[in-house]
Amino acid sequence: MISVLTLNLRFGLADDGPNNWRCRKKGFGPFLEKYRTDFISFQEANDFQIDFLHNILTEYNYIGKRSPSPSFWQNNIIFYHKKWHCTLYEHFFLSPTPSVPSRYRKSIWPRQCTIGLFKSASRQVICINTHFDFDASVQAKSAKLILHRLSHLPDDVPAILMGDFNAAPLSLCYNIFTGHDDTSSVNAGFFKDTFEKPFMGTHHGFTGNTDGDHIDWILFRGNIKLIDSKLIKDTFKGIYISDHFPLQAQFVWED
Repeated sequence: MISVLTLNLRFGLADDGPNNWRCRKKGFGPFLEKYRTDFISFQEANDFQIDFLHNILTEYNYIGKRSPSPSFWQNNIIFYHKKWHCTLYEHFFLSPTPSVPSRYRKSIWPRQCTIGLFKSASRQVICINTHFDFDASVQAKSAKLILHRLSHLPDDVPAILMGDFNAAPLSLCYNIFTGHDDTSSVNAGFFKDTFEKPFMGTHHGFTGNTDGDHIDWILFRGNIKLIDSKLIKDTFKGIYISDHFPLQAQFVWED
């Protein structure tokens, strides 16, 4: 079995009053103790948040932290249990020049993607963690770029794509990833969703409501079979650990 979890941490420098990082971080110990998975992808992570989580996740290594980086920098981090070994890692920008800090013209922020190829015994898996900007055309370009980068990796290795896409299912970028868009010329395997209609909202703004948009996804492809997916609505230490709900999924190998 293989298990994953994804969560937008919420920018640690945001002025969120009683929901600021200093208040919220106390809930991550019990949260991560309850929901231990093989891979954990975090978006919108400041360096000090990553360091704090690394001290909790002592059985994990991680990829995706840009160092040195400005104090306000947001990373897409993949924590992986030490039973897995990272054999290939790349971190790039969602832009026309992915190898340098940059952005598409209509993108507000320099968004990024982290990809790792992992091995445990005879098993391999590719994990992708990303955070999309808001413009639909930028999201479409970002999806095509990620598929293009994945086309250079072994196509017989299952892949799990996680992140905050700032878009709902059936959006243009979602259709590109799932093969329902005919504008993409990328020759790459397409993804399936771990969730089905009706999609519960994943961004709740610290309210706990599920009537918002389902903008956080876990998609997968290859020789793995979904056995369970869950939107985690719990509070920990009496507080929501983010303005997004975490998502969890479990798979089994098909061969």
